[in-house]
Amino acid sequence: MDRTAERKLLRVLDGERFDVPPVWLMRQAGRYLPEYRETRKRAGGFLQLCYTPELAIEVTMQPIRRFGFDAAILFSDILVIPDALGRKVRFEEGRGPILEPIGPEEIPAMSGEGAMEHLSPVLEAVAGIRSGLDEETTLLGFCGAPWTVATYMIAGHGTPDQAPARLFSYRHRDAFSRLIDLLADVSADYLIAQLKAGADAVQIFDSWSGVLGEADFEKWCVEPVRRMVARVRAAVPGARIIGFPKGAGIAYGDYRAKTGVTALGLDWAVPLSFARRLQEEGAVQGNLDPMRVIAGGGALDEGVDAILEALSGGPLIFNLGHGITPDAPIAHVEQLLKRIRG
Repeated sequence: MDRTAERKLLRVLDGERFDVPPVWLMRQAGRYLPEYRETRKRAGGFLQLCYTPELAIEVTMQPIRRFGFDAAILFSDILVIPDALGRKVRFEEGRGPILEPIGPEEIPAMSGEGAMEHLSPVLEAVAGIRSGLDEETTLLGFCGAPWTVATYMIAGHGTPDQAPARLFSYRHRDAFSRLIDLLADVSADYLIAQLKAGADAVQIFDSWSGVLGEADFEKWCVEPVRRMVARVRAAVPGARIIGFPKGAGIAYGDYRAKTGVTALGLDWAVPLSFARRLQEEGAVQGNLDPMRVIAGGGALDEGVDAILEALSGGPLIFNLGHGITPDAPIAHVEQLLKRIRG
């Protein structure tokens, strides 16, 4: 018997609708949970947490135990890819990720050799998570999209508009293309490995796609993800893939058709009338403003109700329009789930 047939979220990805949609939250394993904060202290550092399978399994399972979400998402980070490519990556409390900025002259010598071996602890965690989940709970793997990962590699940190990467792409077109191609190939192989290790579906996070103009969005966001999807499905036929091009605006309209992703993750700025049209082509995921979870009360209920009213007629995975924030009260997450599930 195919036990994946019991997983509600996978059925939505395949086009089914439910009166009560499946729900999970981006960054659901994270700093808003006291048990996560304790586990991170034990790990001694963020990357150590990502690369220690028993701890990565533990923090992935924490929100499942507490809230009973319909999906667990692998606890890791999009920047394990540059780390696996030999770039120096560290995480500083209060500052976020810090990388050694890459120069155009360094890119030709880069290769993906040894990257999957470096990431083997993550894949061990995937297998351990799947074995620890019940049959009804979906396991999601993920990676960052090439454009978003490249922005951190070039600037060395997050920036408000990713000007360093945009400027780099204009000044050093060939080197930037080569970097994007490398990231696309290694990231696709990483997703393939996650699926083979036990992930039921995967999500590609393009958190900074919204800063690009039309032509650059096509070149740096759409085309690399299209290549990734094709590479993944060549190795894992029928692989279910959620694409999340945050801030894409009207470019969401044909993103699914151009890239081949199964479902669209929508940010909170996507109008629900537009989301309803996107849903005519397949499953959508989202798109509650994370600030409503902080606010709680009527603001939270109104936001949940609006999404359910607009999108419950088609295949919907309820989620936030971006990650849950560290200051989100646990009681408000409980309120959110009660409102969705009645």
